[in-house]
Amino acid sequence: MPDFSEGVLLRVQMSPVETLVRIAEALGRFSARFVPSSFAIAVLLSLLTMGLAMGWADSPPGKVVDAWGGGFWELLTFSMQMALVMFTGYLLALTRPVRAVLEHLAGLARSPRGAVVLMASVSMGLAYINWGLSLVASAMLVRFVVRRQPEVDYRLLVACAYFGLGATWHAGLSASAPLLVATPGHFLEKQLGLIPIDRTLFSPFNLGLTVAVVGGLTLLAWALHPRPGAAVRVDPAILEQLKDFEPPVRPREKSLAVWMDFSPLLNVVFGALGLLWFGRHLWLHGGWKAINLNVVNFLFLTLAVLLHGTPARLLKASEEAASVLHGIVLQFPLYAGIYGIFKATGLTERIGHLFVSLSTTQTFPAIVYLYSGVVNYFVPSGGSKWAIEAPYLLEAARTLGVAPEKVVLAYAWGDMATDLIQPFWALPLLAVARLDFKDILGFLLVAFFVYLPLVTLAFFLW
Repeated sequence: MPDFSEGVLLRVQMSPVETLVRIAEALGRFSARFVPSSFAIAVLLSLLTMGLAMGWADSPPGKVVDAWGGGFWELLTFSMQMALVMFTGYLLALTRPVRAVLEHLAGLARSPRGAVVLMASVSMGLAYINWGLSLVASAMLVRFVVRRQPEVDYRLLVACAYFGLGATWHAGLSASAPLLVATPGHFLEKQLGLIPIDRTLFSPFNLGLTVAVVGGLTLLAWALHPRPGAAVRVDPAILEQLKDFEPPVRPREKSLAVWMDFSPLLNVVFGALGLLWFGRHLWLHGGWKAINLNVVNFLFLTLAVLLHGTPARLLKASEEAASVLHGIVLQFPLYAGIYGIFKATGLTERIGHLFVSLSTTQTFPAIVYLYSGVVNYFVPSGGSKWAIEAPYLLEAARTLGVAPEKVVLAYAWGDMATDLIQPFWALPLLAVARLDFKDILGFLLVAFFVYLPLVTLAFFLW
C-alpha cells in the first residue's frame, strides 16, 4: 500500500514537460515494436489505396492495377530531381568551406537541449526559404551537431531536422500552390485569375500562423529532450560513419591523366560557366522568382564542383554522396503508383466531395485543411496533387462564398501537415542519419498532435 501511494504521488507531481517526454518515449517504444520499415509502410499504403479505389470509388480491379503499375512512372522527373537535391547537397556539404560553416553553426549549441532547439530552428527557417535547401542542410547539420553534442538524444535531433518539411515549407517562399496561382498562365487562370502572394504567403494570417507554429515547435523541441542520462545517444557505429570526408591521395606517378584529375583547372572552368548561366538565368527571368528545383540543383552542383577543387576530390566525394540515394530510388516509384491510383480512379474526388458535404461557409477552410492532410498522407506531392484537387475545391468555395485565397492557404497548410508523420520526404534525411522512420516517429507524433489542433483552430477562426 505505501508503495502504491508513493507511485501515485510521483505521477501527480510529474511536470507537463516530463509528461510530454514520457508520451514521446511511449510512442517511440510503440513505433519501434509495431511500425515497420519505410518500404513496408509504402507497400501497405499502396494496398490500402487499392482497397479504397475498388470499395469506395467502385473502380474495377483491373483498372486499379493498371493505374498502379502505370503510375510508377508518373514521378520519374520528380524522383530524379529529389535524388539530385540530396546528391548535390551532400556533395556541397563535403566541401571545406561548407563544412566550416556547418561546424560553426553546430558550435552555437551549448547543451543537448540547445542542440535540438538549434536543429528545429534551422530546419524550419530554411524550409521557409526553400524546402530543398532545408532537406539537405538539416540532414548535413545533424552529423556536425551530434559530434559536438554526443549527449543529445539522437532520435529527437533527427526528428527536429524534419520539422521544416511539416511546418513551414508550404507557407514559405517555395510554396507550390500559392506560387502557382500567382504565376501568369497557370492552369486555373481562366477560372480563378491571378492571386498575388500578398493575399496568401504574405497575408497577416499566414505570417502570424507561421510565427506561432515555429515558436511552438521550437519550444516543444526543448521540452521533449529527456533528462540527462535518459537520452538515447547516437550509436558509435553511426558516429563512425559520420566521420570527416577523407580526400584522395595523389599518385606518385606523373602523367597527363593524373595531372588533369588533380588539377583545379577543369573544376574552375566548369564552375565559372555554371555561375555565368545562373546569373544570366536570374537576370533574364525575374530574379529570385526564377529559382526552382532544377535551378537549385544546378547551383548546388556548380558550387560543389568549384569548391571541391579537383576532379579526383569531386569523384571521391560523389561515392559517399551516392550512398544516401537508395531510399529515393526504391520507394518513390511506390508513391508514384499510389498517385496513379488517385489520379485514374476518381478516389480524390470521392474524398473531396465527402469533406465538402460536411462543410459550411465558416468551416470550409478548416475542412479543406484536414482533407488536404488526409490525401497528402497517400500522395505526398503538393504541386501534382493540387492539379487534381483544385478545380472542385475552388468550385465548392465559390458556391459557399469562400474567398479562393483561403482555399489555397488551407490546402497548402494541410498538404504539409501530415508530412510530419509520413516517411516519404524523410527518406533522404534518414539515409544520412542512418536511422529508420520508426526511430523518430514517437517524437514526430507528439509534434503532430500539438501542431494539428493549433492550425485547425486557426482555420476555423479564420
